[in-house]
Amino acid sequence: MLAAALAAGAALALGGCGGGSGTAKASSGDGRSAARPHSASASPRPSSRSLSPSPSSSDSGPASDSASKGRPLAGRTVVIDPGHNIHNADHTTEINKLVEMGDGKKPCDTTGTSTNGGYSEASFTLDVSRRVEKILEAAGAKVVLTQNGGRSWGPCVDERAAIGNKAHADAAISIHADGSNAAGAHGFHVILPGRVHSSVANTGPILAPSGVLGRDIRAAFAHTTGSSPANYIGDGSGLVTRTDLGGLDLSTVPKVFLECGNMRNATESRNFTSPVWRQKAAEGVASGLTAFLTRSTG
Repeated sequence: MLAAALAAGAALALGGCGGGSGTAKASSGDGRSAARPHSASASPRPSSRSLSPSPSSSDSGPASDSASKGRPLAGRTVVIDPGHNIHNADHTTEINKLVEMGDGKKPCDTTGTSTNGGYSEASFTLDVSRRVEKILEAAGAKVVLTQNGGRSWGPCVDERAAIGNKAHADAAISIHADGSNAAGAHGFHVILPGRVHSSVANTGPILAPSGVLGRDIRAAFAHTTGSSPANYIGDGSGLVTRTDLGGLDLSTVPKVFLECGNMRNATESRNFTSPVWRQKAAEGVASGLTAFLTRSTG
């Protein structure tokens, strides 16, 4: 079903991002920190996508016709959140401002991590997100990026969630990479929202669909990239539930985080800096999203 879309995405296979310097971060999430990354060399392509609601999947007409013609995601809206921002280190005052994140407050954003060679997480996440965007659009989806390299910093974690909510996204995913210095730490993991209920957040309605989305992403990412679930966090299943991430806590649409691997691991760092592997990562993400979205159309 996704073959045509994946073929279209291959056109991006050689378009990498530039690197930067950074230090290790703690385990993944909105409240992560690292040293200053350099700006990426990915071609700037600020998003001009509308945040208006997508047509209902039950609507008949053009969307149904498109689906039957190899565009299985016609009428669906997906929000992709490239973790961090390559310019965040130049705006420490702004990104350190505290914002609501569901069960408390956290800094607006952080700079993320990097490989030991200096390729920044923010460069990686933006590159992969653009690749996923291209694949999904070829399959008929409307894709909204929370940032596309045109912002001087951020957005803050609460705004990242709000973008998905305002778009009435059928699915949302935040792309990240981890920076553990634990000996032998490797592998990817998907972060699911936990139960949060406060004056500003209620994850109850999205727990079940986000769980399905997370399992679809896990299966597709492992199959496409050949990566194994993380051996240093969680129970080895590749699924971790957290309640301290504003991007999840404040979401009203099905959403997960994907930590694509450990940038501090020597073997995985070579993957992150490889345009070929980044394309595989994007195809895995797109395949998982497609599985979820086509499942939910019945």
